[in-house]
Amino acid sequence: MFKHLLKKVIGLSSLLFAVTACTGIPEGVQVIDNFEMQRYLGTWYEIARLDHPFERGLQRISAEYRLREDGGIDVLNQGQNIESQVWEQAEGVGYFIDRPTQGRLKVSFFGPFYGAYNIIALDKVNYSYAMIVGPDRDFLWILSRSKQLPAATLDSLIQQAKSLGFATEQLIYVKQ
Repeated sequence: MFKHLLKKVIGLSSLLFAVTACTGIPEGVQVIDNFEMQRYLGTWYEIARLDHPFERGLQRISAEYRLREDGGIDVLNQGQNIESQVWEQAEGVGYFIDRPTQGRLKVSFFGPFYGAYNIIALDKVNYSYAMIVGPDRDFLWILSRSKQLPAATLDSLIQQAKSLGFATEQLIYVKQ
């Protein structure tokens, strides 16, 4: 009986670890402070990203963020399938992990499973660009309020990501 209980505890502990690891921050990476969600709301365009299955084959990708009544954020991601030219959408919800003045949220598009949304760079003056990472160095997005970023700004963000150990040579530049 003890062995059966021990297996359950280990199984639940592993599940809890896996779920909380999905909302973590890569080692050595800091999220931004003095974050203002009201200024972040609205539409952002994806400029570059590391490859992952849920956006593979998409172009003209954007994300729209709206404030929820419960203090969370509604998220609407959309992109156009390169082959079929059909627009695909994913709706999700996000919540702050620590405090609303820190750029660290958990976002879910699949029920109770959340992923990390860590803002590690942000134009604090105009909120015109942002760099987001997931729980590890496999996830990286560069976003902009406009469909293009000035080359110097993009290069600076890429250099920052590279210095933090992200595989910037594998970035996909999104056609907008």
